[in-house]
Amino acid sequence: MFTSVSSRAASAYRRVAAETSVQGASPHQLVELLFDALLQAIANARGALARGDIETKGQAIGKAVRIIEEGLKAGLNLREGGEIAANLHSLYGYSMMRLTHANLRNDDKALEEVRNLIEPLAQSWKQIKGPGPAYLQPVTGQGA
Repeated sequence: MFTSVSSRAASAYRRVAAETSVQGASPHQLVELLFDALLQAIANARGALARGDIETKGQAIGKAVRIIEEGLKAGLNLREGGEIAANLHSLYGYSMMRLTHANLRNDDKALEEVRNLIEPLAQSWKQIKGPGPAYLQPVTGQGA
């Protein structure tokens, strides 16, 4: 099967725009992008589940889990973050567990639960101006 030139061009444009957004983003903006991508992946999983598209649902949930594990959770600075970072670490672990459950059981309520847990964090993060607290910034070049 072939895709139209305009479809391929639009896809390439989106990919370049996303890469440019990431390359030019501050650590604060990167976390915001992670939250946005996570919520989008959950929405995609819910839509796919509603359509009965199990393969797409699984891919979207897998993406959501990777965003949490490799982006949000791995980026926490547990040494300097104290109770807030520890609580976020636990919340992210719980969210990954619920996403895995949602994937195995086709459970939309679990997807909704994770969205309801993450959405307020994402909104709060967007309201923070500047880089935010150092202990919530991604750790670069060292383990969390």
